Amino acid sequence: MAVPGKKAIKQFSSSTTSMGSDEDLKLYCQPCDRDGPRRSAHGYCKNCSEHLCEACFTFHKRHTLSRHHTLLDKTNMPQTMSPVTPKQSDNFTKPCPKHNIEMIKFYCHDHKAQVCSVCVTLEHTATSCKVNYISDISGRTINSKECQNILKDLNDMAERSSKTFQDLKKMSEVSNKFLAEALTDILKFRTKINQRLDEMERQVKDAAKAIQEDNSKNLKIVETACRDVPKSLKTCSDAIKQFNISKEANDLFMELIHAEQMIKELEKSVDKLSEFEVKEYNFEPNEVISNLLEKEKSLGTLKGGTLSSALRSRQSSQIDKICIKTSKDRCDCWVTAMTFLTPDLLIITDNLNCAIKIVDISKKSVKAKKYFEISPWDVTSVSENEVAVTFPDNKTVEFFSVYRNNLKQKHTLNVDGKCYGIVCHRDKMVVSYCKPAKVQILLSNGTVLQTIQNENIFQIPEYITTNDNCIYVSDFYMKTVTKLNWQCDVKGKYVCADVPRGLIMSDDGTVFVCYCDSNIIEEISGDCSKGQVVVKDIQNPQSVYWSAETCTLYASSSFLTKERHFIKLFKLSK
Repeated sequence: MAVPGKKAIKQFSSSTTSMGSDEDLKLYCQPCDRDGPRRSAHGYCKNCSEHLCEACFTFHKRHTLSRHHTLLDKTNMPQTMSPVTPKQSDNFTKPCPKHNIEMIKFYCHDHKAQVCSVCVTLEHTATSCKVNYISDISGRTINSKECQNILKDLNDMAERSSKTFQDLKKMSEVSNKFLAEALTDILKFRTKINQRLDEMERQVKDAAKAIQEDNSKNLKIVETACRDVPKSLKTCSDAIKQFNISKEANDLFMELIHAEQMIKELEKSVDKLSEFEVKEYNFEPNEVISNLLEKEKSLGTLKGGTLSSALRSRQSSQIDKICIKTSKDRCDCWVTAMTFLTPDLLIITDNLNCAIKIVDISKKSVKAKKYFEISPWDVTSVSENEVAVTFPDNKTVEFFSVYRNNLKQKHTLNVDGKCYGIVCHRDKMVVSYCKPAKVQILLSNGTVLQTIQNENIFQIPEYITTNDNCIYVSDFYMKTVTKLNWQCDVKGKYVCADVPRGLIMSDDGTVFVCYCDSNIIEEISGDCSKGQVVVKDIQNPQSVYWSAETCTLYASSSFLTKERHFIKLFKLSK
């Protein structure tokens, strides 16, 4: 067997070239005979049927491919030379796909793979595979039966491919015919739809313009009234000053009485003007597309309520607190989210204790808890007896039923990122992700309806709150609260003075936001134009929930404070 790495540049015959010559009767190393110089035989390999010199004999015993061959020493080796088998050129040029700088030189019969010397050493050793040097076995393929069979298979495959190609041409002609007919039918149907859509578009545009005209009219009235008030006040003020200078006591007295009455009347008017409202609306597309032409009368509906231009002045006071620490808790509490199932049952996620807890508000105690291996983050009510909880590390939303104060896992929804905030609204869910940063609107089965993923809008969107018209998202990194519609279009943005954490929408469309570092809870107007502090000196507020029935804010604190084991209740004035 040839020593790997040598190339058969020339070949020498090992048979006697001149019978009777002393040199030709000697035994020589056959691998060296092909390369030169000629060396005397020192042993013999039965597997390779070759005489070997001392160097080749030693190498043969060490090399991976030949170390298990049967070798005969000088005294036991055959005393006649075996005929030399013609060898193929060792000029290999095909690189190994795994080791680019190595050339393919060997063939593994067990794996039917062409390999290089590195592959042989690492993966196709002599103890596990049958490997041959390609030059040693390639000669037998010339004019072999295997070669003829493969040529026949190639020819058969070419004929089959040709026939398939002809069949495909015929099928393509039929397909083109179907396409032409379908395009004609689509064009006819689209023309009919366009006519109907144009009509419905005019209707919905007219409705939107009517609302805008109504808003403009109301705003004009308020503007006119606001402009007339300063004029009336100045006229009265000038008269009082004049009577006072001229010392016309009677006129001055009567003017003062008139001014006092006017101030009271104008104070009521100004207070009323400051509470003016404009109608908020957004376009909601019609979902019944299949029956659009026959049954639907409108392309969509304009849904909305009123959007306050000013925040009401509120007073707050802490009225109670509830301990949520239990004897089975392994760590300090960190309530990252909460939601109500019923007026008396509050569901909270205790992140550090990897737990979901049910809190009885009337009894001020934890009625039940369920522990997990990983930490939950946010929770939202799905129905009167079901909640959904996000588990960021698992990239899952888990659904639980609540029955007789016990939590029972119903099913799991796998999502495509580290999910944090979640809100269920009607038949949809809104979920925020921090890795990657995005917000999605999904159906309960996981079908994604809308996605907004833009680093200029969100980088760490953490909490979400919604109503019928819009979605609000707090972003930890951007320090913003962003308002979206249900088509994921940005409709407003409030730049916070501090990092926003949990948030919840009130019944009149404002949003309460926790500022953990500033120790306050702020109320933001629905249009994200204004904000006012409603709760002060609350230690590191983390999450918040609003009860419209009792005008009460429920707030938790970060694990960094001594108040971390309590849910605090704050009464807000209407």
